[in-house]
Amino acid sequence: MSAPATISDLVKMSSAVENCHLALDRIQAAAALNAFNTIDGDRALERAADIDRNRARYASAPLAGVPIAVKDNICTRGLRTTASSRILEHFIPPYDATVVERLHAAGAVVIGKTNCDEFAMGSSNENSAFGPAKNPWAVDRIPGGSSGGSAVAVATRMTPLALGSDTGGSIRQPAAMCGVVGLKPTYGRVSRYGLLAFGSSLDQIGPFTQTARDTAIALGVIAGVDPADATSASQAVDAYEGALTGNVKGVRIGVPARILASGVDPEISRAISTALDTLRARGATVVDIDLPHAKYAISVYYLVATAEASSNLARYDGARYGLRSADTDLGAMYTKSREAGFGAEVKRRIMLGTYVLSAGYYDAYYLKAQQVRTLIRRDYDEAFRTVDVVAMPTSPIPPFRIGEKVADPLQMYLADIFTVSANLAGLPAISVPCGFSAGCLPIGLQLTGRPFDESTLLRIADAYERDTEWSKQQPPITS
Repeated sequence: MSAPATISDLVKMSSAVENCHLALDRIQAAAALNAFNTIDGDRALERAADIDRNRARYASAPLAGVPIAVKDNICTRGLRTTASSRILEHFIPPYDATVVERLHAAGAVVIGKTNCDEFAMGSSNENSAFGPAKNPWAVDRIPGGSSGGSAVAVATRMTPLALGSDTGGSIRQPAAMCGVVGLKPTYGRVSRYGLLAFGSSLDQIGPFTQTARDTAIALGVIAGVDPADATSASQAVDAYEGALTGNVKGVRIGVPARILASGVDPEISRAISTALDTLRARGATVVDIDLPHAKYAISVYYLVATAEASSNLARYDGARYGLRSADTDLGAMYTKSREAGFGAEVKRRIMLGTYVLSAGYYDAYYLKAQQVRTLIRRDYDEAFRTVDVVAMPTSPIPPFRIGEKVADPLQMYLADIFTVSANLAGLPAISVPCGFSAGCLPIGLQLTGRPFDESTLLRIADAYERDTEWSKQQPPITS
């Protein structure tokens, strides 16, 4: 079964229905990977047929006839949206998220909703109420989280584009662990309207693709101000695809050597070093920088994120929508609905967040975390006075075995050590495939840029891809 091509190639194909059938066939062939919670084949084929009948209308549409996947915490009208949680197992939104509307307008065909950690809370996709997605390079390994299903869909060429959300690394980490490109845009660059909120000051929607060029195309579609999202930015959207010149001569890449000195798997360190050498050969300069407050990023993140989760998830009480206990006592109904509907990790984060927001602890924990968050942002501001991007591994470790870290949440949280700072500072960051471990497990290079400078990230990523073959590697399909 031949793999779907890139976005650009698929748009040139004469039949959207053929594209759709090809995607559905590959989803079926790789069903054991558990990448999807819901597949919408009939409706997708109907839309594809409409595109084929009306090609003139979609003549300039950048995604005409391209099958895509959407993470299951992004609302899709008439299509089940569960956040991989029992509490929303049967929820069907009455509206589309803004990003879905924009993808539809660009001619995309939504194939289905991808598996994820429940309410995007996790780094491994093991917290899904519908079972873990599996890494297509080694099915006993995690695909990364929380957007694991979307990364698997793109890695296995089920779809050339999938949407994810990133609160502390949930696009970049699974992108690295599955060997694809994953971009977390600047906070406010992409509308969050229709995203089921986890951490409202941290969440951002972004794309998974096979190449930097496809990421540029996708970002150009979904980026831009949205009246429905007061946090979306009015800043003009760049011509991202036009920025892919291949020229990185004079680009200054900062590497925070001090925080990379320990705790990074040696194979990952070597792959990152080799990737930087490749960029040097193209004319980039690599310099040492310091991010003195980066060591506090995990602590800050897991205070801010859990506090915001505690507040955001209060709406799931059984009274308005979602799972509802049959108990007639109001207090018991609230308690039993949430007890049955939420999984262990979501409950853990709600309890932690409620604790840090409680009287007597707010100043000591949440307020202090916000103050240190400001220092983390200032570290990046200072670094960007002398460098254009900051480079480091996306993950300090290769994908671990499913179940290996479930009993030790702290070790799981530490896997986010290099990704959470971009969310805390509201910065854009991209993960690009840069090698494999000895066990044939993908490794990702992360680049973090100035606010709203996704163009530079994409330009560097594209230049790197031109001199390497990592983005062209395809995992075995397990049926």
